[in-house]
Amino acid sequence: MTTATDVNQPTLQPAAPAGRRMSLPMLMLVIAGGLALTSLVRLITGADGITNVSQMSTALQLAVPIGLAGLGGLWAERAGVVNIGLEGMMILGTWFGAWAGFQWGPWTGVLVGIIGGCLGGLLHAFVTVTFNVNHIVSGVAINILALGATRYLAPLAFEGHQGGSAKQSPPVESLGHFTVPGLSDWLRELNQDGLLKNQDGWVHDLGTFFVSDVAGLLGGLVTNVSWLTLVAVALIPATWWILWRTAFGLRLRSCGENPVAAESLGVNVYKYKYLAVIISGGLAGLGGAFLSIVANPFYLEGQVSGRGFIGLAAMIFGNWMPGGLALGAGLFGYTDSLNLRGGSENVHALLLLGALLLIIGAIWMAVRKKWIPAVITLVVGGLVFAWYAGTNEVPNQVVSATPYVITLVVLALSAQRLRMPKADGMPYRKGQGK
Repeated sequence: MTTATDVNQPTLQPAAPAGRRMSLPMLMLVIAGGLALTSLVRLITGADGITNVSQMSTALQLAVPIGLAGLGGLWAERAGVVNIGLEGMMILGTWFGAWAGFQWGPWTGVLVGIIGGCLGGLLHAFVTVTFNVNHIVSGVAINILALGATRYLAPLAFEGHQGGSAKQSPPVESLGHFTVPGLSDWLRELNQDGLLKNQDGWVHDLGTFFVSDVAGLLGGLVTNVSWLTLVAVALIPATWWILWRTAFGLRLRSCGENPVAAESLGVNVYKYKYLAVIISGGLAGLGGAFLSIVANPFYLEGQVSGRGFIGLAAMIFGNWMPGGLALGAGLFGYTDSLNLRGGSENVHALLLLGALLLIIGAIWMAVRKKWIPAVITLVVGGLVFAWYAGTNEVPNQVVSATPYVITLVVLALSAQRLRMPKADGMPYRKGQGK
């Protein structure tokens, strides 16, 4: 029989995540299939920009703050606390990061930005865990408070400094970028020309299909990458290891599944909830600091622009798992990058990709004998294809709305397979199981 001291034993070995999940080989096969389909669309439409190195590099940069916000949401919700306040914590991270960054250097700005987000997380934990206030109400209040506080502080901190104003900070020094020598140039050549070269000259036209697109994807990962991007990417596997392979992570997740049972086994539920929400705020603050130091070398009012909410959507899309979250952040970052690089042409090409995916989804549903969803999906796919075939471009308003539309579509399609922590958002009082 398990006793209260069993949870605190250092030899405890947490089990792997339970539930039916896609294996790594199958996941890689799905990713390869999606890339192959995208390559086919590129060939049909001539929209080479959808998989070039610049597009992928921009997508990676835009995905990082979304992923960090989603990672923050994952930490909080795995402990049973819904964190709608991610947007506000990111806003605090942008302001504190830029404020410290232009005075004492960018790495100091990153650290102070994390602290700013942690302060928002601490406030959210204090209100929701100690006083048991509704999590949604507290999160919305933090978003409003963060926006008002930064608007008040910005003129006091930035006006009078060169390049500063009531809505913008002075510029922050760059953290620096790195490019893998040789590999980056080779991948860029392969992406642009679709050719492989040896000592005898151009010998293979391999980039016509798939190879060029793989080169574009990999080239974006090794070209002009910020050092902070490496830190953000490393946090994905680090989070998985901590939460699913350590006793600390097991106790934290138990607070989000069944806090009464966790308390009966000696877990200090309040402590773990506090730690999780403070870490959540710190990760969101890091995402905000990324926006004001890496993405733009200055704080600018409104620069978070809903990324905290999109990060929350990426977390839900990823089924409260770090790997799925990373895929969701990459998807939303990619669609967001369409606004910056040849948006209208690329979005029009993606209409064909969307139509093909919907038709494939309809066939899959039909195979599983889900006739009504299959028919509905097929009709929607046909309408999207008709839109693509009947136009040569899409309005700029559609391009601007693409990230948010993709967010809604992805959440709608993935909702049936989601499994949130059982006690997520539920009120808890110490000793309530006695």
